[in-house]
Amino acid sequence: MSSPSPTAPPRSFVWSRRIFLTLLTGFVLLPVYVMASSSLKPLQDVSGRFRWLPSGLTVRPYLDIWKTVPLAKYFVNSLIVAGAATVLSVVVAVFAAYAVSRYRFRGKRVFTVTVLSTQMFPGILFLLPLFLIFVNVGNTTGVALYGSRGGLILTYLTFSLPFSIWMLIGYLDSVPRDLDEAAMVDGCGPLGALFRVVVPAAIPGIVAVAVYAFMTAWGEVLFASVMTNDTTRTLAVGLQGYATQNDVYWNQVMAASLVVSVPVVAGFLLLQRYLVAGLTAGAVK
Repeated sequence: MSSPSPTAPPRSFVWSRRIFLTLLTGFVLLPVYVMASSSLKPLQDVSGRFRWLPSGLTVRPYLDIWKTVPLAKYFVNSLIVAGAATVLSVVVAVFAAYAVSRYRFRGKRVFTVTVLSTQMFPGILFLLPLFLIFVNVGNTTGVALYGSRGGLILTYLTFSLPFSIWMLIGYLDSVPRDLDEAAMVDGCGPLGALFRVVVPAAIPGIVAVAVYAFMTAWGEVLFASVMTNDTTRTLAVGLQGYATQNDVYWNQVMAASLVVSVPVVAGFLLLQRYLVAGLTAGAVK
């Protein structure tokens, strides 16, 4: 009869950990169950006293969400705004992080500290200044930033770019400089070494930055509610349309919330391996 390993944890600790993880999982999945079950219930089952088991299942809320509010238009607006902000954030962050990681220049330390210090301020502090800047630019130059997708893209770019640069600096520092030198020996210039060697080696970090930028723009509510109008409204703000003066269509709210979550959840699951590797490498460095 084999004796337990002296380094193995006590059995009571193992069972305690299992019970704790089971309770934690149930606590996390409970809101998901409420959301999913409520989206399949008739309105009377969710507008009054909550029922854990629906009286009847229906897919009607998933059909009505597209008619109660122009959800398709909001979906397109969110995709355009979040996608453009993500692409711009990644492109600018790659060039900025590469310059900071590979070159020495005057004010380098001040630049990195300034980039990181911008994350210390709450976003609401920039709401009124950005609003006034967009309105004045529109009145002065005729370039419509307020109430446009371009203005919202620029807003989200200012939010995600500092952290993206900082995270990519840490990741690019972990990429050996010998790769750059080998590429330049083979005839590549700085840009050639960046795109042919450094970028392929930094794919996990770039994916992590892209996911962060996309999620920042996709679910933001405060600036989207102020900087948009009926034409450029995004999903995060459009969900408020299911609440009227007389009633709140809770089953449609839950159904629309699940539909809105699909792109983010699917992208996270597909890119999870790169995301974890990129965040880990950047954090450790």
